[in-house]
Amino acid sequence: MTLQLSVAQLNFTVGDMQGNARKIIDAARTAYQRGVRLLVTPELAICGYAAEDLFLRPSFIAACQAAVALVQTELASLQGMHVVVGHPSGDDKRTRSVAVQQRYNMASVFCEGRLIASYAKRELPNYQVFDERRYFVPGRDACVFEVQGVQIGLLICEDAWFEQPAFDAREAGAQLLVVMNASPYHRGKSLEREDAMRVRSLATGLPLVYAHLVGAQDEVVFEGRSFALQADGELAGRAPGFVEDAFEVSCFHQFGQLTLSAALAPMGEDLSDVWQALVLGVRDYISKNRFPSVLLGLSGGIDSALVMAIAVDALGAERVRAVMMPSPYTAGISLTDARDMAQRMQVRYDELSILPMFNEFLQTLAPDFQGKPIDTTEENIQARIRGTLLMAMSNKHGSIVLTTGNKSEMATGYCTLYGDMAGGFAVIKDVSKTLVYQLARWRNAHDPFGTCAGPIPERIITRPPSAELREDQTDQDSLPPYDVLDAIVERYMEQDQSQQQIEAAGFRREDVDQVIRLIRINEYKRRQAPIGVRITHRGFGKDWRYPITSLFRA
Repeated sequence: MTLQLSVAQLNFTVGDMQGNARKIIDAARTAYQRGVRLLVTPELAICGYAAEDLFLRPSFIAACQAAVALVQTELASLQGMHVVVGHPSGDDKRTRSVAVQQRYNMASVFCEGRLIASYAKRELPNYQVFDERRYFVPGRDACVFEVQGVQIGLLICEDAWFEQPAFDAREAGAQLLVVMNASPYHRGKSLEREDAMRVRSLATGLPLVYAHLVGAQDEVVFEGRSFALQADGELAGRAPGFVEDAFEVSCFHQFGQLTLSAALAPMGEDLSDVWQALVLGVRDYISKNRFPSVLLGLSGGIDSALVMAIAVDALGAERVRAVMMPSPYTAGISLTDARDMAQRMQVRYDELSILPMFNEFLQTLAPDFQGKPIDTTEENIQARIRGTLLMAMSNKHGSIVLTTGNKSEMATGYCTLYGDMAGGFAVIKDVSKTLVYQLARWRNAHDPFGTCAGPIPERIITRPPSAELREDQTDQDSLPPYDVLDAIVERYMEQDQSQQQIEAAGFRREDVDQVIRLIRINEYKRRQAPIGVRITHRGFGKDWRYPITSLFRA
């Protein structure tokens, strides 16, 4: 007999327990009609991942339990249908007048309205963006249940990265490992997961089905790509990335062992994946927070051009507004290129000169500034005028402002607090400047969402980058070349290399000194920046927690 298994690779919303439950119910009913008798949801599907300190609220846990009960009741009539639901569970106890919370990251297995098995996650990650030990206590026991003669061993995400939980499931009689996951995307993560699970299959001698979440939650993105591995680690099938999917796996006995068969979607190319992650991150943040539209300052430079292209791919041109705000230092070609790109992408485009306001600021401040030379103060005033205008339009129309600063700028403070940092979502804050150029060229060569071919004028890509806040300004006046800067940032910030290690790799001491100093002294700025899409294993978000006040220098 063949067991038909389906992974509900769905996009859940944190806190929408009833809506998430309905998605699971609909997926189960649809799958049942196709002959599926085991439906597996991702980790914590009932509440969305990650709910952070909502896990600490008793009312939140109660709402999750009610949604789980709804799934259990609604699917009770499906004869022989087993549904594995990820959800938080726990209770609150009082010991000597002290409240004690005990929460578990759970999976419950229902069939015909009965709870037939349950499992609590054993390995709780507490690194990068994960804080699970803050919320949950670990489980201890293996979980194995039977569906149509196949013994299924359950694991939840981190459990499968360690040997013991999988071995315990095998010892308890498992013939197939099913792993429920909510594992955030970063570059290269899809292949890392398959490689890690291949090690697990080979070690246990068991085939494995990896059920993964898709969608975005605040700064993290989940790319889907659920997959199935044979007992020898060979890839049996893979779901597509960055979209919802009912990934079905046929499980049957062949030559004395359990064999899996499924459709095989291709693995994405790196730049395509980054683009898809950025688009999904923007789409879900805007849509799940119910913003009607977005606006951004379109400067005629590479960063704002890239952000606008991402926004249009994510939301459609009708929900994107671009505002060009020229100053006395804005080049004519910047105006020309901004108009050109707005026309190509068919977005609403407006021009608002900041010259009158800039002059008023200078006049008002003239007595206080008397005798002092012109410096970055005057540059920052221009950026802050622009930020004020964008935020005013945001307040009036309900659109959220997308900021356009990249990771290189965020790392070194080459941005203005309350100026170009003002906004609600920082689309490319984890995208280095060198990657900005790669993505721009990639997008001009590809049109993945059919919104516009070649959206970014070539001159925007080829001209030297400039903030255009003073005469003849270029970014490299203040910073090392971007290929050098980005390499140092990656080594110091993402790989935790010391200054000595970076210098030993061939970088000039002056450049290393400058970049590390800028990273250190600009932490106060990063703390005040909007969140944005995480695409590296360490972005300036939840996985970067450095003190603002610190005398450590190495």
